[in-house]
Amino acid sequence: MRPIRVLLAEDHHLVREGLRLLLEGQGEFEVVGQAADGLQALSLAESQRPDVVVMDISMPNLNGLEATARLADLPLAPRIVILSQHRRHQYVVQALRAGASGYLLKDSVTDELTRAIRMVYDGDRFLSEQLPIDLIEDYLRLPEDESPLDALTPREREVLQLVAEGNTNRQIALRLSISVKTVEKHRFNLMEKLNIHDVTGLVRFAVLHGIIAVDDEDALAEQ
Repeated sequence: MRPIRVLLAEDHHLVREGLRLLLEGQGEFEVVGQAADGLQALSLAESQRPDVVVMDISMPNLNGLEATARLADLPLAPRIVILSQHRRHQYVVQALRAGASGYLLKDSVTDELTRAIRMVYDGDRFLSEQLPIDLIEDYLRLPEDESPLDALTPREREVLQLVAEGNTNRQIALRLSISVKTVEKHRFNLMEKLNIHDVTGLVRFAVLHGIIAVDDEDALAEQ
């Protein structure tokens, strides 16, 4: 029986190496690639065709939720396990609706990672035992509310993340290989669609919708 092919997407090199050693030490997994951000994860998923992607939810350039949604649209989409420190049910529901098959808390990795990968590979759903599973299931049964993010194009969501991360228009243009004028147009359009007209508001919106992470997201949410 061939090993389960796994792609690791996590922006911290030491964490990726730890996950690789943990998986390859089991003998039933093969790590076929490592990505430091969502854009690399998309590229490697298309070239390496992994069975399962272990995806950090908070990554630079393209976050794990956006990368998950794009991977789910591939003709031969891999199963995706979100790896996250966020316990709030909103993040979990958002990840599952984006196309993830599992949600693993980072402080449970040692105990649950291999089980999570096996379960999603077999077509099942996996949720860390520490999560409010009954509450999550209740939310998943409700009609899906339209998100403000749905009004944005994929490129506008990329620009939103890069703005919220503190990049200038010129830095964003270089990162995305587009002109500064095009960045300015995307930036204007997304601010109009979201009815947010300052960077502070965009940062707060990005945090509350899981696009970027901060140390104290609950305090921010209450503001």
